[in-house]
Amino acid sequence: MNILAQALEYALSNSDSFFLALGQHLKLVLVPLAISLGLGLPLGFLSASSRTASAVLINSFNSLRVIPSLAILFLAIPYLGLTFQAAVVALTILAMPPILISTDVAFRGINPPIIEAAQGMGMAPWQVLWQVKIPLALPVIIAGIKTATVEVIASATLAAFIGAGGFGKFIVLGFALYDNAILLVGAIPVAVFALLAEVSLSTLQRYFVTPTARI
Repeated sequence: MNILAQALEYALSNSDSFFLALGQHLKLVLVPLAISLGLGLPLGFLSASSRTASAVLINSFNSLRVIPSLAILFLAIPYLGLTFQAAVVALTILAMPPILISTDVAFRGINPPIIEAAQGMGMAPWQVLWQVKIPLALPVIIAGIKTATVEVIASATLAAFIGAGGFGKFIVLGFALYDNAILLVGAIPVAVFALLAEVSLSTLQRYFVTPTARI
């Protein structure tokens, strides 16, 4: 029996554990992403609007990117314990920089004459924001969200080290037992989720980049 068949057999014979891990992994991905979007998008817009805010925010979050996710996870343990919350903190810190930085770059990259033309047509500031700035910025923002999503999907496997579940527990168990089939039960779904996120968000990004894609 080949290793993929063994992995499938293990997943089917442990279906309750597999679907529990699926729910845990989705939660480990969606909660940090929701927090990162809620904080990163407005902070990125603020950063693009102010040089002072940009210097502080971009430098601060760029410095966080050099810290490995596992290190952040273990640094959070003394304060939050071996909990889901500790994993969320680590994954949120991982997801924030690409979202914030891409938002900053997206709004800074808008051609000023376009904004001036919109204002010259009598658009109110809120209309310029919603009808001009945001549509032009969306492709770059989505690129940052795509990067954050793929990174969080992959890094959520580290939550297994503190007992927060997810597909990482199969990877950890596979390593512990030197059983590649069990390892693949965790690794394959994570790879599939990452690929689906990459393809779907890339498609969405192209939709906003290419006007003809909307016809």
